[in-house]
Amino acid sequence: MSMASMRDLLNNLARDYAIAWSSGDPEAVASFFAKDGHITINRGDPIKGRAAIADMASGFYSEFPDLEVRCDMMRWAGTHAIFVWTLEGHHAKTGNRVVTRGWEEWELDAEHKVQSSLGWFDSDDHQRQIDG
Repeated sequence: MSMASMRDLLNNLARDYAIAWSSGDPEAVASFFAKDGHITINRGDPIKGRAAIADMASGFYSEFPDLEVRCDMMRWAGTHAIFVWTLEGHHAKTGNRVVTRGWEEWELDAEHKVQSSLGWFDSDDHQRQIDG
């Protein structure tokens, strides 16, 4: 695959992943992961498999019914990519608007599915915004 083709493929992947997160459909988010893929957020326990990843996404939708995720930047080197994002929404219980920025470091498989993701964001700042 040419570098231009790979760039287009990964930019489209990042765009579509952000759209999936903004859709409110946890299965759409999980579909970007390999069947045995996993995500680890802020050094927490790995969330393994599409069903568990869909459950994790459902939790975000419960907290932020109007969740929107934007792709701010995408970089890659071979099968390793970085998806830089902004999450925005109103917290379901407090009503407070939250804007959180972070990134995911991806290892992609041969089908360009996420095999592993290490996600990072400032959880203290995120919680401060929720609390107001």
